[in-house]
Amino acid sequence: MSQLIRMGLVVLAVGMTMTAQPGETQPVVQAEIMSLLNRVETSHCRFNRNGAWYSGKEAKAHLLTKLHYLENRTTLTSTEQFIGLAASKSSISGKPYLVQCGDAPSLPSATWLTTQLQSLRAAPASSPNTSSRPAAPP
Repeated sequence: MSQLIRMGLVVLAVGMTMTAQPGETQPVVQAEIMSLLNRVETSHCRFNRNGAWYSGKEAKAHLLTKLHYLENRTTLTSTEQFIGLAASKSSISGKPYLVQCGDAPSLPSATWLTTQLQSLRAAPASSPNTSSRPAAPP
Protein backbone atom coordinates (compact mmCIF):
# COMPACT_ATOMS: atom_id res chain seq x y z
CA MET A 1 0.00 0.00 0.00
CA SER A 2 1.41 3.37 -0.92
CA GLN A 3 2.46 5.80 1.76
CA LEU A 4 -0.06 8.36 0.47
CA ILE A 5 -2.95 5.92 0.90
CA ARG A 6 -1.75 4.95 4.37
CA MET A 7 -1.54 8.65 5.32
CA GLY A 8 -5.04 9.20 3.99
CA LEU A 9 -6.40 6.29 5.96
CA VAL A 10 -4.83 7.62 9.14
CA VAL A 11 -6.38 11.03 8.50
CA LEU A 12 -9.67 9.27 7.75
CA ALA A 13 -9.51 7.48 11.09
CA VAL A 14 -8.67 10.62 13.02
CA GLY A 15 -11.26 12.76 11.24
CA MET A 16 -14.24 10.42 11.58
CA THR A 17 -16.61 9.86 14.41
CA MET A 18 -17.38 6.17 14.52
CA THR A 19 -20.86 5.29 15.64
CA ALA A 20 -20.53 1.53 15.99
CA GLN A 21 -18.01 -1.13 16.80
CA PRO A 22 -16.53 -3.03 13.87
CA GLY A 23 -18.83 -5.68 12.57
CA GLU A 24 -20.26 -7.14 9.46
CA THR A 25 -22.11 -4.74 7.19
CA GLN A 26 -25.58 -5.98 6.35
CA PRO A 27 -25.67 -7.94 3.09
CA VAL A 28 -28.20 -5.58 1.50
CA VAL A 29 -25.91 -2.60 2.22
CA GLN A 30 -22.86 -4.51 0.91
CA ALA A 31 -24.76 -5.39 -2.28
CA GLU A 32 -25.83 -1.79 -2.84
CA ILE A 33 -22.32 -0.46 -2.30
CA MET A 34 -20.85 -3.01 -4.69
CA SER A 35 -23.52 -2.22 -7.31
CA LEU A 36 -22.72 1.46 -6.90
CA LEU A 37 -18.98 0.84 -7.24
CA ASN A 38 -19.62 -1.26 -10.35
CA ARG A 39 -21.46 1.74 -11.81
CA VAL A 40 -18.44 3.91 -10.99
CA GLU A 41 -16.18 1.45 -12.82
CA THR A 42 -18.35 1.13 -15.94
CA SER A 43 -19.61 4.72 -16.13
CA HIS A 44 -17.03 6.05 -18.61
CA CYS A 45 -16.89 9.10 -16.33
CA ARG A 46 -13.76 10.68 -14.90
CA PHE A 47 -13.26 11.06 -11.16
CA ASN A 48 -11.24 13.86 -9.60
CA ARG A 49 -9.41 13.31 -6.36
CA ASN A 50 -7.12 16.04 -5.00
CA GLY A 51 -6.79 17.74 -8.39
CA ALA A 52 -6.00 14.63 -10.47
CA TRP A 53 -8.44 12.84 -12.78
CA TYR A 54 -8.86 9.07 -12.65
CA SER A 55 -10.77 6.47 -14.62
CA GLY A 56 -13.80 4.73 -13.21
CA LYS A 57 -11.72 1.61 -12.66
CA GLU A 58 -9.13 3.56 -10.64
CA ALA A 59 -11.86 5.35 -8.67
CA LYS A 60 -13.52 2.04 -7.81
CA ALA A 61 -10.20 0.61 -6.59
CA HIS A 62 -9.63 3.66 -4.38
CA LEU A 63 -13.15 3.56 -2.95
CA LEU A 64 -12.82 -0.17 -2.26
CA THR A 65 -9.70 0.57 -0.21
CA LYS A 66 -11.66 3.14 1.80
CA LEU A 67 -14.60 0.74 2.14
CA HIS A 68 -12.39 -2.03 3.56
CA TYR A 69 -10.77 0.43 5.92
CA LEU A 70 -14.18 1.53 7.23
CA GLU A 71 -15.49 -2.01 7.55
CA ASN A 72 -12.52 -2.87 9.77
CA ARG A 73 -13.43 -0.03 12.11
CA THR A 74 -17.21 0.28 12.13
CA THR A 75 -20.42 -1.25 10.85
CA LEU A 76 -21.83 0.58 7.87
CA THR A 77 -25.58 0.81 8.30
CA SER A 78 -26.43 2.34 4.92
CA THR A 79 -25.04 3.07 1.50
CA GLU A 80 -25.58 6.77 2.22
CA GLN A 81 -23.24 6.42 5.19
CA PHE A 82 -20.57 4.94 2.89
CA ILE A 83 -21.03 7.84 0.45
CA GLY A 84 -20.73 10.39 3.26
CA LEU A 85 -17.77 8.83 5.04
CA ALA A 86 -15.70 7.49 2.17
CA ALA A 87 -16.88 8.45 -1.30
CA SER A 88 -17.54 12.18 -1.17
CA LYS A 89 -14.25 13.80 -0.22
CA SER A 90 -10.57 13.25 0.33
CA SER A 91 -9.63 12.20 3.82
CA ILE A 92 -6.22 13.79 3.19
CA SER A 93 -7.16 17.26 1.96
CA GLY A 94 -10.86 17.45 2.73
CA LYS A 95 -11.52 18.46 -0.88
CA PRO A 96 -14.68 17.04 -2.41
CA TYR A 97 -14.32 14.35 -5.04
CA LEU A 98 -15.70 15.36 -8.43
CA VAL A 99 -17.24 13.38 -11.29
CA GLN A 100 -17.32 14.45 -14.93
CA CYS A 101 -19.24 12.47 -17.52
CA GLY A 102 -18.65 13.35 -21.16
CA ASP A 103 -18.88 17.07 -21.84
CA ALA A 104 -21.12 17.75 -18.85
CA PRO A 105 -19.76 19.99 -16.11
CA SER A 106 -18.17 18.20 -13.17
CA LEU A 107 -20.23 17.77 -10.04
CA PRO A 108 -19.55 16.56 -6.50
CA SER A 109 -19.24 12.78 -6.31
CA ALA A 110 -21.76 12.72 -3.45
CA THR A 111 -24.37 14.15 -5.84
CA TRP A 112 -23.48 11.75 -8.65
CA LEU A 113 -23.35 8.71 -6.35
CA THR A 114 -26.64 9.59 -4.66
CA THR A 115 -28.32 9.89 -8.07
CA GLN A 116 -26.87 6.52 -9.09
CA LEU A 117 -28.05 4.98 -5.81
CA GLN A 118 -31.58 6.32 -6.37
CA SER A 119 -31.49 4.82 -9.87
CA LEU A 120 -30.36 1.45 -8.50
CA ARG A 121 -33.15 1.46 -5.94
CA ALA A 122 -35.77 2.43 -8.52
CA ALA A 123 -34.76 -0.37 -10.92
CA PRO A 124 -37.17 -3.33 -11.18
CA ALA A 125 -36.49 -6.19 -8.76
CA SER A 126 -35.53 -8.44 -11.67
CA SER A 127 -32.62 -6.15 -12.57
CA PRO A 128 -29.22 -7.80 -11.94
CA ASN A 129 -28.12 -4.68 -10.01
CA THR A 130 -30.90 -5.02 -7.45
CA SER A 131 -31.54 -8.76 -7.24
CA SER A 132 -30.03 -8.93 -3.76
CA ARG A 133 -32.31 -6.19 -2.47
CA PRO A 134 -35.35 -7.37 -0.55
CA ALA A 135 -38.71 -6.69 -2.14
CA ALA A 136 -40.62 -3.68 -0.86
CA PRO A 137 -43.41 -4.51 1.56
CA PRO A 138 -46.91 -4.64 0.00
